[in-house]
Amino acid sequence: MLELIEQQLTSLTDAGLRRRRRVAATPCAAEVDVDGRAMLAFCSNDYLGLAAHPQIRQALQDGVNLYGAGSGASHLISGHTRAHAQLEDRLAEMLAPCIDDVRALYLSTGYMANLAVLSGLAASDPGKTEIFSEQLNHASLIDGARLARCPVKVFPHADLAALEIALQQSQARTKIVVTDSVFSMDGVIAPLTDMLALCERYQAWLVVDDAHGFGVLGEHGAGVLEHLHLRSKKLIYMGTLGKAAGVAGAFIAAHASVIEWLIQKARAYIYTTAAPPALAHALLTSLNIITGTEGVQRRAHLAQLIGQFKHGIGDAPVGLRLLASDTQIQPLVVGENQRAMQFAAQLFDAGLWVPAIRPPTVPAGTARLRVTLSAAHSSAQVAVLLQQIHNLKVVA
Repeated sequence: MLELIEQQLTSLTDAGLRRRRRVAATPCAAEVDVDGRAMLAFCSNDYLGLAAHPQIRQALQDGVNLYGAGSGASHLISGHTRAHAQLEDRLAEMLAPCIDDVRALYLSTGYMANLAVLSGLAASDPGKTEIFSEQLNHASLIDGARLARCPVKVFPHADLAALEIALQQSQARTKIVVTDSVFSMDGVIAPLTDMLALCERYQAWLVVDDAHGFGVLGEHGAGVLEHLHLRSKKLIYMGTLGKAAGVAGAFIAAHASVIEWLIQKARAYIYTTAAPPALAHALLTSLNIITGTEGVQRRAHLAQLIGQFKHGIGDAPVGLRLLASDTQIQPLVVGENQRAMQFAAQLFDAGLWVPAIRPPTVPAGTARLRVTLSAAHSSAQVAVLLQQIHNLKVVA
């Protein structure tokens, strides 16, 4: 058995698909110490540069002093603290303009949140539920749909005509359409306005994974629903708190009855120890920054950097194709796995940390460099990145 695993690992290496962990020795920031080297990082999801923010760091320390290091139990036993309750109330307040009679539920990770929402929602109507899943959905949504134990139809990326046909033909009593908002490997925003209209027409839930939009999109950073001015009681929203919010965890926001059902039936929420309350306490400070003047300024600076990158890349160097993204995720498609790894290695040698993304995360033949911009970056640092990208050489 061990020999078989080792053979499979060799096959991954030969195909250019073996992943490698690097060790960071400094806080998440634009400049980090990685594997003993000073690097300029364009790979984190710390989109607003809050992960090492002094006020949030202090709030985390204060949270430990108030609540200790751990929660001690699941939320439904004894692990639900005042910090968790206050965080959920604050998140519901942020999403109130978008969802009728909204309530929020805090979970340990975005992955667990997606497992909870899809499996829990399907459990409300067993045997009569069908899920309609976007082709490019994140792995956590795919796994959540599998755990839902109901029929799943995958519709082609952004193909609303195909989605409508599937909804028309469905005999299910409970229909659940699920999609990412900002697709994490492409950087594009799903056509949510038209998608919600279809869900309203065919009496379906719309589950939106806004992992890469919350904090970044919207006038107050409330995410893609605020950005697109959407409102409906059929919306079920998942936002992560370890990316733009800079700390950890995730939340589901939906009509109060939906959240109460998930508390009762979502196994990924019920049967796990609650996240440390100090994290929830720190997140209250993070949300204040996101919704305040500083958050507005950070989003404006990030928008300037996105424009600088898109303009500066111009005609991408030979062997690279910039996707049409207007978000902080700027992918450069290479194609071949080995060439993507070569380009990433050249950038790393030049002191820039830009990851090569390969299958199965992206479709075969579309390996890419995934540049992620942050409000922590300066215009000068983005200029360095652009110069080094234009210096890339194809190695035979």
